Amino acid sequence: MGITSKIFGEKKTGTTEGYIDLEKYADAQVGGTSSARMHVAIAEIQRYEELKELTDYVYGGNVLILDFTAISDQEVLLKRVTNELKRITDDVGGDVAGIGNNLMVVSPNGVKVERRKLRGKY
Repeated sequence: MGITSKIFGEKKTGTTEGYIDLEKYADAQVGGTSSARMHVAIAEIQRYEELKELTDYVYGGNVLILDFTAISDQEVLLKRVTNELKRITDDVGGDVAGIGNNLMVVSPNGVKVERRKLRGKY
């Protein structure tokens, strides 16, 4: 038993009661057959060329939450990406809206993004 194990205790190798490893849970859900008709994905864009594979997700009928932090300081590129997203949502009958400073929601046909914040009674 070393000095660090006396200070910090022994390293536990077993699982903790009541602990759920969310990564393993998500992998098990994705690997199995899912009954969900629509999925929500979070993506990050750093180049215009990445937009094609991200929009394929929306064309497939899924919701995309897009983090554009990496390109937020490049005004021309951001405008180009935004215009392309608007064109795509017009094409599929979906919706696109900004949420927060560097996030956008891109939705497919049948999903409308509410622009106003809902507030509960406290």
